[in-house]
Amino acid sequence: MGMPKKLFLFDLYINGQTYLGQVEELTPPKLSLKTEDYQGGGMFGSVAVLMGLDAGALDMDVTFGGLVEGVIKMYGKGIDGAQLRYAGSYYDDSTQQTVACEIQTRGRITEIDWGSSKQGDNTQHKYPVKNTYYKLTINNETLIEIDLINLKWVVDGVDLLEEHRANIGH
Repeated sequence: MGMPKKLFLFDLYINGQTYLGQVEELTPPKLSLKTEDYQGGGMFGSVAVLMGLDAGALDMDVTFGGLVEGVIKMYGKGIDGAQLRYAGSYYDDSTQQTVACEIQTRGRITEIDWGSSKQGDNTQHKYPVKNTYYKLTINNETLIEIDLINLKWVVDGVDLLEEHRANIGH
């Protein structure tokens, strides 16, 4: 019987600056494909035809434990003005094996949500990020890389858009 690898420690870097101890939570992008149901003549059922990525497929949220001026200063800057790097260390308690997990993104902080403020209570500030770039690396192996601006989509070393780029002259 095996045990799942659980997140043990993590840090978040934004434009190279560490936010260790200040970031409470990160909700990574929920990679979702855009599909369209298609059922042609003679087909017994419909199939989901790939149409690219869903709108918002690279969106993420970062929650800090309070006021962080450096993040506020990035609000609204450039389509990829915020470069985020999540560095996580996952742990299998049955084998004592650790696994490095890194998510790199580039995008724009689109909202400043300070939630509610009450003296003596925890204050959480949430910053949604609309990303144009995503890269997932586990134990130094790149599993997924998506670059919307440069028309790149690589999964397990296979460039899924290589032929499409060639077909349109890129």
